[in-house]
Amino acid sequence: MNKTIIGVLVLFLYAGSFAQRANNNRNAGGSIINKSVKARIDSALKSFIDSGKIAGVSALIFEKNKETYFNAFGYADREAKIPMDRSTIVRIYSMTKPVTGVALMKLYERGAFQLDDPLSKYAPEFADMKVFKGVDSAGNMILEPVKRPITIRDITRHTAGFAVDTDIPGLRELVRKTDPMNFNTTLNEMAKRLATLPLAFQPGTQWAYGISVDVQAYLVERITGKPFDLFVKENILDPLGMTKTRYVVPETDRKKLAATYRRGDDGTLSRVPVDTNDFNTRGWPLKPGGFGLTSTLDDYMKFVQMLVNEGTVGKATILKPETIRLMATNHLSDTITQRMWLPSKGQVGFGIDFAVRLHPPATAEENNGIVGEFFWDGAASTLFWVDPVNDLTAILFVQIFPFDRKLHKSFRDAVYGKYVPQ
Repeated sequence: MNKTIIGVLVLFLYAGSFAQRANNNRNAGGSIINKSVKARIDSALKSFIDSGKIAGVSALIFEKNKETYFNAFGYADREAKIPMDRSTIVRIYSMTKPVTGVALMKLYERGAFQLDDPLSKYAPEFADMKVFKGVDSAGNMILEPVKRPITIRDITRHTAGFAVDTDIPGLRELVRKTDPMNFNTTLNEMAKRLATLPLAFQPGTQWAYGISVDVQAYLVERITGKPFDLFVKENILDPLGMTKTRYVVPETDRKKLAATYRRGDDGTLSRVPVDTNDFNTRGWPLKPGGFGLTSTLDDYMKFVQMLVNEGTVGKATILKPETIRLMATNHLSDTITQRMWLPSKGQVGFGIDFAVRLHPPATAEENNGIVGEFFWDGAASTLFWVDPVNDLTAILFVQIFPFDRKLHKSFRDAVYGKYVPQ
């Protein structure tokens, strides 16, 4: 039996056993979010407002398909004195990625591709890729052929080797000149530009976060012949009733769009100027898969509830249960040891556009969570997670740079209680 077949069997055995544990727990009853936990969450979130670390924050938690916590503190727009509330619209940045993954996996369910298919089978521009190995004495790039093609699995788990977010001398300058993610390009033009760049490493050998999910969006367009944003609207947003999730916020809703703030080294907050953050107020040609959507707590909770319910919410079925389990299963082998900052999320692997928790925290300093949860976050410190073991889903909305890991840890500790090493 070859390694690919063995790997697939392992993934599904793990996913199946995990699903059984989740189902057993759902039948067990009980709730994590009681009165004292609600007070603990309130205190944790309010402390970030009172200390001036953030301008506004809100959180929503569901258990067993019922809301068990909501609260909001501070301001969505501090200068205009507009409170953070349930209808506040925020930029979710990389929390767009799981939406893109679901869109791509709808095509997987239709038999449009297999995860280990070469990407070039559907996007020929990615054939015959080269890997950057440095520059010679004359300043010319040294390249080597790929040892195997980029696969679709690579672009779902960030192991393709794309070099967009690189500081490698000689390659960095070429990436900046090529500028594949220019907002004035389409996904088709993005892919053409990206395919001209050498890879930063051999496919499948490292985990490097970046443009892979935008390539997923491009693949959706190539396979369906339909604009990516329209496919997402018709196949995910509309069926789930996510009417406030979109790339461009219309003028009528602009007052609900939260301001974004940056915390300086001295701890003071400064508002990010609107003209440097206008992606969501103009109809740019680029509709990325890796970022760009805005949403509300209730809108995004519909998506997250679909995930915890293994593909179905109410009358809307978006994916099959086995597809959700596949997405929420770790796809990174132990041989992939270079993982950028992924270990800062805890003891996790990576599935299809989600981090997947493999082990409980080893220390009280690690992010708290339940083994088997899958989650992701956004650049402005937004966060969601799915805890199938407890049938719990949580969303945290805030608009603060730089990324605030301490806020996430405080929220998680408030939900589950501080982790005590065994």
